[in-house]
Amino acid sequence: MSKQNFLVEETNRSVRIDKLLAELNEEASRSQVQSWIKDGFVKVNGETVKSNYKCQPDDQIEWEIPEPKELEIEPENIPLDIVYEDQDLIVVNKPKGMVVHPSHGHQSGTLVHALLYHCDDLSGINGVHRPGIVHRIDKDTSGLLVVAKNDQSHERLSDMLANKEIKRQYEAIVHGAISHEKGTIDAPIGRDQNDRQKMAIVQDGKPAVTHFVVKEVFDRFSHVYCELETGRTHQIRVHFRYIDHPLVGDPKYGQRKTLDVSGQALHSRKISFQHPTTDETLTFEVDAPEIFQEALETVKRMS
Repeated sequence: MSKQNFLVEETNRSVRIDKLLAELNEEASRSQVQSWIKDGFVKVNGETVKSNYKCQPDDQIEWEIPEPKELEIEPENIPLDIVYEDQDLIVVNKPKGMVVHPSHGHQSGTLVHALLYHCDDLSGINGVHRPGIVHRIDKDTSGLLVVAKNDQSHERLSDMLANKEIKRQYEAIVHGAISHEKGTIDAPIGRDQNDRQKMAIVQDGKPAVTHFVVKEVFDRFSHVYCELETGRTHQIRVHFRYIDHPLVGDPKYGQRKTLDVSGQALHSRKISFQHPTTDETLTFEVDAPEIFQEALETVKRMS
């Protein structure tokens, strides 16, 4: 159980307490915060309140964050496309539609369930429900992920990721004909103030930079390669929405009228980094899945 104290300032006058606390803790959804308030984990000036309480300047909020209940994960015999493996790490080509790690909405069929069946020596730094997971890609994004098999490798890979030493290249199909050959999107990303389940470009968000090269341009679509300088949640999806070229098929940030590709047309195609133990430079590349290739053929025919 961790405790936090927060003094309400004038800028948060009349803001609902559940909204304010959800903004303060990016890992918590508004519904989670509401359940904590209902269970008495939140007090204002020493008194319990309801979720719709309107905060006032100088309110003293005491907030106890309960420890998350650990999920019991049973290994599952799910086929994996292993691109590379040694005693320190695994590079896997994650299929479209697979969630990376368990959560309360996805308690089976994840990449972690499959990895635990494949091997029992994953790093424990991220706890029992994210063993070995150094970085993530969205459920409907396919492609390359690096998984650590011990804590030493995990720490080194995490440091490289933080220091921008792991190079990741994605490919995407976006709406609209992009008129230039390449570009950089530099816009901070944070929680959408109107929808906690989405990210958005916000002034006080975390720095986010995406570089892109236009590979092909069609009448109403473009095929792009993207390189991440940072790794914010939904970064490519949010950035291309921001420049009015949302990803094809994106259910959160895309257009209502789009191609049916079972989620966003986004693929993690290439990754390059130094081996955490040997310092050898490793580079891996995988083709986009068939549904992505078919979508490319479709937009070509539509041109």
